[in-house]
Amino acid sequence: LGIRALLLIAIVNLSPVIAAAWSKNDATGEDVYPPLWDLAPENLLDFQVKDNKTIINAWNYQERLGVYKNLLNASAKYFTAFGSQNFGNILWGLPLQHGWQFRTGRLADPSRVTSCGYEDGDLLCISVRSWWSCMNYYLAVIPFLGAVEAGLFGQLQYEIELLPPEERRDDFCYSVADCRSRIPELMDDWKAYFEVNNFTLFFFFHIFSAAVSSFEVDDALGFMWKAHVASIAYALPKFQDSLKYLSDPEANFGEDWANGVDFIAATHFSTDLQTVNNFQAYLPQRMLVEGNLLPSISGFSPQQNRVLLSLRVLHKANQLTGGLLLKLWQKAMSTEAARKLGRKLIEDLASS
Repeated sequence: LGIRALLLIAIVNLSPVIAAAWSKNDATGEDVYPPLWDLAPENLLDFQVKDNKTIINAWNYQERLGVYKNLLNASAKYFTAFGSQNFGNILWGLPLQHGWQFRTGRLADPSRVTSCGYEDGDLLCISVRSWWSCMNYYLAVIPFLGAVEAGLFGQLQYEIELLPPEERRDDFCYSVADCRSRIPELMDDWKAYFEVNNFTLFFFFHIFSAAVSSFEVDDALGFMWKAHVASIAYALPKFQDSLKYLSDPEANFGEDWANGVDFIAATHFSTDLQTVNNFQAYLPQRMLVEGNLLPSISGFSPQQNRVLLSLRVLHKANQLTGGLLLKLWQKAMSTEAARKLGRKLIEDLASS
């Protein structure tokens, strides 16, 4: 382990005061990677092997982060034309969002019945009672298993199996075969993304890397966002009852964010490391609590308040029109030129 990794181990195992200080420093953007990225398993062989199966506990932050890290590492070769250190990989949006959820306390048990996810308990525990963590499962495990099925990792030495949570076991799937039988369409969407990368984009990036046009990247983003939106659409009704554990402002924000992703997805918004880090600075850096009223939540920047208010208004408007607003937006974003304007609009809204 490097010096940075050892420091992170010390931080997690030392006092809550130090751990809190680490969280604060990380939230300021001093680290472009998700928290504890260096400690996450970076190879499938780094996970536990039992009975000739690779066992992954997706209810542990470090191991779920390892799922993302393996995806990033395995797909890095397709993004060499977009800068060094894999920064141009469009899968960065997934682990960075997961890291934001961890850093802001959104993966902890919101009912506080257990100490899962808290500094006085198991800080790395991901609670199955967390709406955010359950939604994220479908943006972590399903993409990962879709990639496995698509052959991104080549011939595996061991079959992969995910451990179930203590509650709601029937709401998740735990292997390629299990997920294929339960959610075939969703698996198809993620498999399609990784198959496009394996063949079409690999050809462009490596054979004609100097002449890669934005169209190929836009095409890849289209496949990725299609799968991303499908994951949210499937999980949203399934975990509706988990919103009861959240404050009303936080529950509203969760649903507003899920709705907002549909609009963002239509623009094929870039999800490389730098773009996502820049954008996430405008998201709330703590859980919303009762009494947090938009657009003047204390401790939030004007931009953060504006983004939260915009997401709320967008969600309400889409509801009032019966989803027509989203359909019109998606139709407007049907060309690459229009999507470019759409992305500019989103960036200007967040940063102005």
